[in-house]
Amino acid sequence: MTSTIVLVNHRVADFDAWKKVYDGFTPIQAEHGVHAHQVLRSTENPNDVIVSHTFDSGEAARAFFAMPELKEAMSQAGSTPTRSKSPISTRSKAARWLARS
Repeated sequence: MTSTIVLVNHRVADFDAWKKVYDGFTPIQAEHGVHAHQVLRSTENPNDVIVSHTFDSGEAARAFFAMPELKEAMSQAGSTPTRSKSPISTRSKAARWLARS
Protein backbone atom coordinates (compact mmCIF):
# COMPACT_ATOMS: atom_id res chain seq x y z
CA MET A 1 0.00 0.00 0.00
CA THR A 2 1.27 3.45 -0.89
CA SER A 3 1.06 6.17 1.71
CA THR A 4 2.01 9.80 2.15
CA ILE A 5 3.56 11.07 5.36
CA VAL A 6 3.51 14.79 6.07
CA LEU A 7 5.91 16.36 8.57
CA VAL A 8 5.03 19.74 10.08
CA ASN A 9 7.31 21.71 12.38
CA HIS A 10 5.38 23.84 14.88
CA ARG A 11 6.45 26.43 17.39
CA VAL A 12 3.87 26.36 20.18
CA ALA A 13 3.31 28.88 22.96
CA ASP A 14 2.78 26.20 25.62
CA PHE A 15 3.31 22.52 24.82
CA ASP A 16 0.86 21.18 27.42
CA ALA A 17 -1.94 23.50 26.25
CA TRP A 18 -1.17 22.70 22.61
CA LYS A 19 -1.13 18.94 23.26
CA LYS A 20 -4.54 19.07 24.93
CA VAL A 21 -6.07 20.68 21.83
CA TYR A 22 -4.12 18.34 19.52
CA ASP A 23 -5.35 15.26 21.39
CA GLY A 24 -8.92 16.58 21.26
CA PHE A 25 -8.62 16.87 17.46
CA THR A 26 -7.59 13.22 17.02
CA PRO A 27 -11.11 11.96 16.15
CA ILE A 28 -11.39 14.61 13.42
CA GLN A 29 -7.99 13.56 12.07
CA ALA A 30 -9.23 9.97 11.78
CA GLU A 31 -12.44 11.07 10.05
CA HIS A 32 -10.39 12.98 7.47
CA GLY A 33 -7.87 10.37 6.43
CA VAL A 34 -5.10 10.44 9.05
CA HIS A 35 -4.15 6.78 9.59
CA ALA A 36 -1.26 7.38 11.97
CA HIS A 37 0.32 10.35 13.68
CA GLN A 38 3.26 11.07 15.92
CA VAL A 39 4.34 14.04 18.01
CA LEU A 40 8.06 14.68 18.47
CA ARG A 41 9.28 17.31 20.92
CA SER A 42 12.65 19.04 20.88
CA THR A 43 14.96 18.36 23.81
CA GLU A 44 16.45 21.85 23.42
CA ASN A 45 13.16 23.76 23.21
CA PRO A 46 10.08 21.92 24.56
CA ASN A 47 7.82 24.25 22.58
CA ASP A 48 9.37 23.19 19.25
CA VAL A 49 7.32 20.27 17.93
CA ILE A 50 7.38 18.09 14.82
CA VAL A 51 4.18 16.25 13.97
CA SER A 52 3.86 13.49 11.38
CA HIS A 53 0.58 12.42 9.78
CA THR A 54 0.14 9.42 7.47
CA PHE A 55 -2.43 9.47 4.64
CA ASP A 56 -3.37 7.16 1.77
CA SER A 57 -2.46 9.81 -0.79
CA GLY A 58 -1.14 13.30 -1.37
CA GLU A 59 -4.65 14.39 -2.29
CA ALA A 60 -5.98 13.24 1.09
CA ALA A 61 -3.16 15.14 2.82
CA ARG A 62 -3.89 18.34 0.87
CA ALA A 63 -7.60 18.11 1.71
CA PHE A 64 -6.84 17.62 5.41
CA PHE A 65 -4.47 20.58 5.65
CA ALA A 66 -6.96 22.81 3.81
CA MET A 67 -9.69 22.19 6.41
CA PRO A 68 -10.89 25.37 8.17
CA GLU A 69 -11.42 23.29 11.33
CA LEU A 70 -7.73 22.45 11.40
CA LYS A 71 -6.70 26.07 11.01
CA GLU A 72 -9.06 27.05 13.84
CA ALA A 73 -7.73 24.29 16.13
CA MET A 74 -4.12 25.30 15.42
CA SER A 75 -4.93 28.92 16.24
CA GLN A 76 -6.76 27.91 19.42
CA ALA A 77 -3.79 25.75 20.46
CA GLY A 78 -1.29 28.59 20.05
CA SER A 79 0.54 26.88 17.21
CA THR A 80 2.59 28.55 14.51
CA PRO A 81 3.96 26.35 11.73
CA THR A 82 7.62 27.29 11.39
CA ARG A 83 8.22 25.46 8.13
CA SER A 84 6.25 24.25 5.15
CA LYS A 85 4.55 20.91 5.32
CA SER A 86 6.90 18.31 3.89
CA PRO A 87 5.26 15.30 2.21
CA ILE A 88 7.15 12.04 2.01
CA SER A 89 5.74 9.17 -0.03
CA THR A 90 6.53 5.52 -0.36
CA ARG A 91 6.60 5.89 -4.15
CA SER A 92 8.52 8.00 -6.63
CA LYS A 93 5.56 10.29 -7.34
CA ALA A 94 6.41 12.04 -4.04
CA ALA A 95 9.08 14.16 -5.69
CA ARG A 96 6.55 15.46 -8.23
CA TRP A 97 3.98 16.13 -5.47
CA LEU A 98 6.55 18.01 -3.42
CA ALA A 99 7.51 20.11 -6.42
CA ARG A 100 3.86 21.11 -6.99
CA SER A 101 3.20 22.04 -3.35
